[in-house]
Amino acid sequence: MSAPLISGRYLSDQLVQVASLIAISLSVFQLWQGATADLPATSFRPIHLTWVLVLVFLVYPSIKHETSPRLYPIGRLIDLGLIAAVIFSGWTILTFDYDDMSFLFDGLNLQDRIAGGLLLLLLLEATRRTVGIVMAGIAIFFLTYAMFGDLLPSVVASKSFSLEEIIRFHIFSTNGVFGAPLAIAAGVVFIFVLFGAFLQVCGAGQFFIDCAFAIAGKYRGGPAKASVIASAALGSISGSAIANTVTTGALTIPMMKKLGYRPEEAAGIEASASTGGQIMPPVMGAGAFVMAQFTGIAYGDILLVSIAPAILYFACTLLYVHLMACKLNLKGMDRIEQFSTVMAKGWHFLIPLILITSLLVLSYSPVLVGIAGCAAVIFSAMCRKSTRITLSTFFSGMKQGALQALPISVACGSAGIVVGVVGQTGIGLQFTQFLMVLSSGYLWSVLALIAFAAVILGMGLPVTAAYIVLSIMAVPSLTELGVDLLTAHMIVFWLSQTSNVTPPIALAAFAGAAIAKASPMKSAIQAFKLSQGFFIIPAMMAFSGLIFYGEVSLTSYFYAIFITIILILGFAASIEGFFFHPLPVWQRLLLLSASLSILLSQDTLRLIGIIMVGIILIYDFFNKKKTQSK
Repeated sequence: MSAPLISGRYLSDQLVQVASLIAISLSVFQLWQGATADLPATSFRPIHLTWVLVLVFLVYPSIKHETSPRLYPIGRLIDLGLIAAVIFSGWTILTFDYDDMSFLFDGLNLQDRIAGGLLLLLLLEATRRTVGIVMAGIAIFFLTYAMFGDLLPSVVASKSFSLEEIIRFHIFSTNGVFGAPLAIAAGVVFIFVLFGAFLQVCGAGQFFIDCAFAIAGKYRGGPAKASVIASAALGSISGSAIANTVTTGALTIPMMKKLGYRPEEAAGIEASASTGGQIMPPVMGAGAFVMAQFTGIAYGDILLVSIAPAILYFACTLLYVHLMACKLNLKGMDRIEQFSTVMAKGWHFLIPLILITSLLVLSYSPVLVGIAGCAAVIFSAMCRKSTRITLSTFFSGMKQGALQALPISVACGSAGIVVGVVGQTGIGLQFTQFLMVLSSGYLWSVLALIAFAAVILGMGLPVTAAYIVLSIMAVPSLTELGVDLLTAHMIVFWLSQTSNVTPPIALAAFAGAAIAKASPMKSAIQAFKLSQGFFIIPAMMAFSGLIFYGEVSLTSYFYAIFITIILILGFAASIEGFFFHPLPVWQRLLLLSASLSILLSQDTLRLIGIIMVGIILIYDFFNKKKTQSK
């Protein structure tokens, strides 16, 4: 076979340069639109999605050069054909005349039907390449349901819609693909992803890691505790538990192993801490912005009520890390940089975080806050010679921000299909009724079913997409049982994080295992143990007023925090079998029983559980004193 006219490597290099230019220009466009808001939704969203799909087909090739170098040019030609189809579809949708209402009565013309159908197919293919086959499969399943719902049994049946009706609803309206999920991804989320990219390229990530080691490095299990603190800081702005695991884990996991943690423990600690970053204010990944849109509650309010639960989660993880270090008799690090020295080098990186937190709490527009944050990062980096950014660094941040946003926008576009079908067919109401019947109307049963669904969905979906799908289907059942709307969304949001650390497919734990050279499944089990807060805290939100919003009183709020702390102490000590010193089996069983009784909403049982946990832990403390005095 003769060699191709254009070598695969040459073609790859050229397309990488083209993709970089397109990515940078996308970031410029997003910043311009965010600052001016000149374009209406019917123009901005199609432009954004078209730009994103073009980039996806450039950056995620159909045939990789590394695996099939000779077939790579053919694959690239296919991708260029798909890009041409994207541009045709995008232009047709962008120039569609929404003022002419005749399409509602006469239907779409042939070109519009072709463009709309093509865009659906191209979005599904882009979803398969960036997010995975599961998300694309779920979107196809819902589209199929919309077309053939009348053929199903009456319990789940719905009116069927023609292909033209589906294209018109999902493409030529601000529902479906161009609905709320994509609107949030194209607006707020993109800007905050760009903000995180600028922080990374300016060196803020290393500053947060250094701060964490300066704070916790000298204590028992120092690197592990530093990992938890650094992940709390970085995870909020990175937007990805897996990316956070890889970023901080590359440094912390080898140090944990060197200190004495088993490889599986080191991987589990990092995965648990990195996943927790997604629920840590001020940014909280992308899902919190979706929550603000779905609930109609200001993002600043969501940020404020999220602080205490997030701190409780990391306190839970730190407690496990401390108990593990005590069991292994681990020491702290011998040499660490002083906190004052670290702060002197990088205090200016706190300016952007303080700025965006303050502006969000004051209820400024999240898009404008994100833009101000990006500007603040650049300004603060220029304040110090050691962190001053060059033009190359600036463009690198613009490119990385756009590329990191691709999977989010594509996933939200496909999630919009799910949301659109639920609204178009009314299947959401049927699902709520099904959930109520299956759970017999008990809140505990509903929570368990939602947690199970979250783990299953999360095996193939990114967290934001899992939250969108689950919230549309499950939140109504929680509110029907008397749970406040914000609390219901917060519960689903937290449970949507669990798939990253729950076997059998725990992607964050698997990423940590690869760095630690550990067993992926054993690492996932450790991560699941350390991430108990993802299950405990949502339960306390449902039963104890842990979300300080609406009619929750200050007294009940602080009481909820108190009993959650007792619950965390009881569970951690019973599972680790250690508190001040090793616990016998009977004490562990009593602690576990007492902790389970605290989870129940019945006041008497909860009080008994609190007293039992207190007595056992106090007894263990004095028993340790006696042991030391002998």
